[in-house]
Amino acid sequence: MTMDLVSIIIGFVAGAAVALALYIFIRRRILKGKQDEIIQKAEVEAEKIRNEKILQAKEKFLNLKAEHEQVISEKNAQIREAESRVRQKENTLNQKLSEVDRKRQEVENIKSSVKGQQDAYQRKSEELDRRMGELNRQIENIAGMSAADAKNLLMENMKAEARSEAQAYINDTIDEARLNAAKEAKRIVINTIQRTATETAIENAVTTFPIDNDEIKGRIIGREGRNIRALEAATGVEIVVDDTPDAILLSAFDPVRREVARLALHQLVLDGRIHPARIEEVVTKVQKQLEEEILETGKRTCIDLGIHGMSMELVRLIGRMKYRSSYGQNLLQHSREVANICAIMASELGLNPKIAKRAGLLHDIGKVSEDDPDLPHALLGMKLAEQYKEKPEICNAIGSHHEEIEMTSLYSPIVLVGDAISGARPGARREVIESYIKRLKGMEDLAASYPGVTKSYAIQAGRELRVIVGADEITDGEAEELSGTIAKRIQDEMTYPGQVKITVIRETRSVAYAK
Repeated sequence: MTMDLVSIIIGFVAGAAVALALYIFIRRRILKGKQDEIIQKAEVEAEKIRNEKILQAKEKFLNLKAEHEQVISEKNAQIREAESRVRQKENTLNQKLSEVDRKRQEVENIKSSVKGQQDAYQRKSEELDRRMGELNRQIENIAGMSAADAKNLLMENMKAEARSEAQAYINDTIDEARLNAAKEAKRIVINTIQRTATETAIENAVTTFPIDNDEIKGRIIGREGRNIRALEAATGVEIVVDDTPDAILLSAFDPVRREVARLALHQLVLDGRIHPARIEEVVTKVQKQLEEEILETGKRTCIDLGIHGMSMELVRLIGRMKYRSSYGQNLLQHSREVANICAIMASELGLNPKIAKRAGLLHDIGKVSEDDPDLPHALLGMKLAEQYKEKPEICNAIGSHHEEIEMTSLYSPIVLVGDAISGARPGARREVIESYIKRLKGMEDLAASYPGVTKSYAIQAGRELRVIVGADEITDGEAEELSGTIAKRIQDEMTYPGQVKITVIRETRSVAYAK
């Protein structure tokens, strides 16, 4: 019985062992099946992701070479997003499964797959140049034009863009030129002086004294020229006695000295007594007479204009204006015109016409002063006005009438405009009416010679040229370019006083009638 019990126990243990082994075997088979299924799903999904990435990469390969780096950056961002999704799936699998090592291996497999895609990008980038060439040929076939035609079209577009940029550069250059306008204006004035110095010297520095015969000319010269030397020493005027019949030339820059010499010669010739002592006596007498006449001229001018309370020194300087000229225009007459013009404009503007008239009369007083020749005449005139207690607005108007200082008074621009009006009046200065009309006509014809110009007008005594162009023929940019072109041509080809303002007008008008 004991043997039977042992046999039963052994059989039971053996059956249990067999059952346990069977259980373990079956359990391992089940776990292995699940593991294979999970691995297969992960591989399918990884393959799907890899195929999807490859497809996207192939689509990006057709982009231009300039966008290649941007494509790579975008793909790297997509890769990072894929990695993030993989990590999220890994966390989910870790929660469901205890086999962390296997899932990490799967993630590494996916990373390897992605790295393979990057290698593919590298290989594809090497083919990009070849694909670009093929793409260019395809574009030529589709567009129906060759690369040369496309290049010509591009060049035309670039030319238009270059013209626009060039005009912008011209505008910047013009702005810079305005900043240097004072320097350029001085250069132009110097060039003008060089061209006209001889003519100006002859017209403004020489007075002709007529004589009846050569006997009088000999008496004026005197024995060994002592009379003429005495006359030159007394008057400060150079006396030119040459082969000119019936005339002696009195040469000096100071018009008052020339007038003294002329009057003294006139009295000496009438008196008949010509010798050094008599010459000194007559010159001294004439100088006193002329000073009295200058003072009387200044007083009479102030009375005529209704100006009172002015310093006698300023009145004397006003009288000296009678013997000065500017561009052939008598300075006193010019100052009287400016005074009247300023008074009229001040009255219209509701300002004090007496102050404006006073400032207009004194605006060129610096031209007849014998002090501080280094200063411009406007600043010198302002200094004189301040010295003789003129009002601040009058002093500022005198000093700023050529814009050499800032205008701080309402009377200053009135004096500036009045001076310009008087000087620009046709016939006021050294320019006969025929040459004046010819110059204006030449400016108008020059502007009309350009295509697109319909009309041209020279106004303000030739100081402004207005050019009207057709709106359908010339653009705004071309109109601006035309104004600069005309200005440069006028500067190069024509002679004109001051400066000329060129205004190009482009206007579009649409008119309709309701019937």
